[in-house]
Amino acid sequence: MFFTNSTVGEPPRQCILYPEMKRILTALVLIPIVLVLVFLGPRWQWLFTLAVTGVAALAGWEYLGLTQKTGAKPPRVAVAFALLLLFAGNFQWPDWKFEIFGLLCLALLVYCAFRGPVDRVMTDTSASVFCMIYTGLTLLTLVSLHEQADGPSLVTFLLCVVWAGDSTALYVGRTWGRRKLAPSLSPGKTWAGAIGSVIGSLAAAGILLELAAQLQARDLAVLSYPDEIWYWLVLAFLINVAAQVGDLAESALKRSAGVKDSGTLIPGHGGVLDRIDAVLLAAPTLWYALVIHQRF
Repeated sequence: MFFTNSTVGEPPRQCILYPEMKRILTALVLIPIVLVLVFLGPRWQWLFTLAVTGVAALAGWEYLGLTQKTGAKPPRVAVAFALLLLFAGNFQWPDWKFEIFGLLCLALLVYCAFRGPVDRVMTDTSASVFCMIYTGLTLLTLVSLHEQADGPSLVTFLLCVVWAGDSTALYVGRTWGRRKLAPSLSPGKTWAGAIGSVIGSLAAAGILLELAAQLQARDLAVLSYPDEIWYWLVLAFLINVAAQVGDLAESALKRSAGVKDSGTLIPGHGGVLDRIDAVLLAAPTLWYALVIHQRF
């Protein structure tokens, strides 16, 4: 189930089993927790926001750790605090999120300007502000999605499409992958895995739509996807492409820093940033796709 036939240069099967089992067991623990947070209800929106805030802060901490490998020394504590303020401000004043973001970025600029040597101000400020964008603004769209009337359905759709694409890519690529997708960024990714990822995401979207229809037929309004099927399949495709690009982008950042994983916090998955790299681009893609659809 987990392996292809061994070839010269491949690690022995027993060496693959342990990390693969860690990956699966970690997913079995984390996925139910995430889904519970998604479906807790409007009264518990603060808890979902708090969880996303924690993820953003941890991912931001890991990203700034990567920048340190390249010679920058950004103020990790100050940036983590700024990320907390960004999400707290968005929770209290959701219409002012971009103003709050701009103010916090300017505050980081001033802090970096007077914090250390002048020759590091540019790199430290750039790393700090980009961290606010990369792990802050991107995950704010996840909170915004959840705040919609059908927010839990949207977030479930996003996560299921990303998870299915990621898992399918892993096993299809391992079984049939030959031609590398982007060898300079991520040598393990193949065109077969990328195509399999798209198919997996579309299949997950179809299953989720059918599940929603079956639940609604039984007067259980747990999931709601009101538009035509083709609309959601197009969204699934866009989410998948964004997720794969997000994965490759994070791989490029890690290669630039000369590391394999962003951290070791999640067994079998590396760091928090490694686990959410796909969502960092997929969530804004879904958010902006919905905004465009609503306006046009």
